[in-house]
Amino acid sequence: MRLDYLTIFPEYLDALRLSLPGKAVDKGLLELHVHDLRTWTHDRHRTVDDTPYGGGAGMVLKPEPFGEALDELAVDGATVVVPTPAGRPFTQPLARELATRERLVFLCGRYEGIDQRVLDHVATRAELVEVSLGDYVLNGGEVAALAMTEAVVRLLPGFMGNAASLVEESHESGLLEHPVYTKPAAWRGHEVPPVLMSGNHGAIAAWRHDRALARTAERRPDLLPATAVASEWVVEPAVRADAGELWTLQRACWVTEAVVNDELRIPALHEELDDVVAGLGEWRTWVVRVDGRLVGSVRARTTATERGEVWEIGRLMVAPDLRGRGLGRVLLEHAEQAAPGSATAYRLVTGARSEANLRRYKRAGYRVVEVQDGPAGPAVLVKRISAR
Repeated sequence: MRLDYLTIFPEYLDALRLSLPGKAVDKGLLELHVHDLRTWTHDRHRTVDDTPYGGGAGMVLKPEPFGEALDELAVDGATVVVPTPAGRPFTQPLARELATRERLVFLCGRYEGIDQRVLDHVATRAELVEVSLGDYVLNGGEVAALAMTEAVVRLLPGFMGNAASLVEESHESGLLEHPVYTKPAAWRGHEVPPVLMSGNHGAIAAWRHDRALARTAERRPDLLPATAVASEWVVEPAVRADAGELWTLQRACWVTEAVVNDELRIPALHEELDDVVAGLGEWRTWVVRVDGRLVGSVRARTTATERGEVWEIGRLMVAPDLRGRGLGRVLLEHAEQAAPGSATAYRLVTGARSEANLRRYKRAGYRVVEVQDGPAGPAVLVKRISAR
């Protein structure tokens, strides 16, 4: 594979010669070429940037040096990778895809970015891939190019000394990697799990899978399909006998909301057991139990509005000690799937200052349509129901 880098700071990419990438160059697996964009300037100041049309802060990299560089490097037919906050997210599947290309050309932007006409021109003669390393902004594309290079080239056949080391890594199976241990068996009061020293390969494989699933559910529940998480939790209709536990869970969950929103007048905090029992008759309510303990719940009902029927979702609750494991997402999706065919939208409310809830619901496709003037707001969120 051949890799080219266009940058105004070529020394930044000296790290490409270190460690495994450097060894891959020596073995002939990689061909690396770092090019100084200023090579293709023609004024005594070697100018590569200018002020943006339309005004604004910062400078924009000029198209002419890029144009001449692309011509001289003959990029036609190559894959041109442009690190940019406006690109598609860089993921392991994309790394695997790029590892199949014969030639990658990285255009490393700086300042406010590269003149858009450069990218439009590249798209007419090569495969253009605009990629974001994450939801943040760097000073330039060199750091992102280095990270992407490491992720891509390590997937090339013969790059890793032990190809098996690629199999159980984070994101390869859709899960985060399980915890790993080495000698000694005991260190500063911490011991290696006995199963890893048992010699029972089936038990070891099962332990690693369980730990990978638990770690992913805790740290990155967004990576898990709902079916994978639901295998741990069964969502069932609530019954009258659940009212006492629902009342207790409701108090525990809305104390947190009261603290976050600095508001004690939240209705859920002031309901009595009879109110919870009445709610079971007015709403369709579902619960989740773990080892007999009620740990989560959600309810929903149809509400008529001027725009048609709305599937109102409420009292989405997860026991505080189990938050962050994806159970809330499972409950929300379950409630959505129970909506009648006549419903045109989902509707729910949360505290106006409940930032974690607001982020979660926005990721699920909801948008804030109103912030009411009442206890803790609340913020009203709506999600349109696609034709089913």
